[in-house]
Amino acid sequence: MNTQEQLDFPRRTMRQVLAQFHMKTRGKALYDALAQLPQCARRCDPNLRPGPKLGALPIMRGDADAGARYLSHMPAPPPPAPASLARLADIMARLRDPDGGCPWDLAQDFSTIAPYTIEEAYEVAEAITTGDMAELRKELGDLLFQVVFHSRMAEEAGHFALDDVIDAVCDKMERRHPHIFANGTAATDAIAQKLEWEAIKAAERAAEGREKGPVSALDGVAAALPALMRAEKLQSRAARVGFDWPDTASVRAKVMEEIGEFDDAGTDAHRVEEAGDLLFVIVNLLRRHGIDAEDALRAGSTKFERRFRAMEALAGQDFPALSLEQQDALWNQVKAAERQ
Repeated sequence: MNTQEQLDFPRRTMRQVLAQFHMKTRGKALYDALAQLPQCARRCDPNLRPGPKLGALPIMRGDADAGARYLSHMPAPPPPAPASLARLADIMARLRDPDGGCPWDLAQDFSTIAPYTIEEAYEVAEAITTGDMAELRKELGDLLFQVVFHSRMAEEAGHFALDDVIDAVCDKMERRHPHIFANGTAATDAIAQKLEWEAIKAAERAAEGREKGPVSALDGVAAALPALMRAEKLQSRAARVGFDWPDTASVRAKVMEEIGEFDDAGTDAHRVEEAGDLLFVIVNLLRRHGIDAEDALRAGSTKFERRFRAMEALAGQDFPALSLEQQDALWNQVKAAERQ
């Protein structure tokens, strides 16, 4: 092999590496191909010897020859993704492959997948509530798949990829925990630490506001949150800048006022408006008592479901034919049994 052929050999190999990378669009493919380059370099100079490793990739040492210079400019590859996550990303890529992919997966977009994402998050919460760890493992996987699904669609559109999503959340966690990853001082307890977290978030929003426009204390409260949760978050944000009732008695009085306004509403549209005001101030009352409205209503719904099913079990198939008084008697019987 002459000198020109020796120089061309690693160049040809690099072209093959890049072709493999673009074909698979996976960092691991590039990493695996780069690991083969030391053998290519030895074809340029048999005197090259193994040097230190960057990760698992050996870097060759040698004189200032073409092969050594070639390798010295190669960046260290990123650590390979965990096999399980890489496998999931590959499955998603195949499902979305226009050539042989799944017709249903190919037909989806962000808006059609979003309801499934919300549903999976609630199913995770339900598994936690019931304490079913096997179900939680399954539901967490389903929720993770939603993240991969959205990331894949974004990658196809040229916006970002799964690695970018992971990098972004890693950067945020490090930025918001300066007492762990920088030179910050840890707060004295979890409550104080949460306040510091919120202060860092507020600073981030302010920095973004300088680029995007005016900053509001309510920025970042997603409109798509469950209504009760969103109401609580809006109230908490307003309270941080001083817009809040002075005491719980004032909130209770406002609840009674809103009930009166609901009763006095003369049209359906007006009643809907007053119903919203009533629910909003009830959330505020619960917040002042340290009660999460979403959790409270979920618990109340669960209790109602449990008692109603118990009534049905007591009455059997005749339950729908019972009078309201008979059904109410069964309800009281179930309540009494629970309290024993």
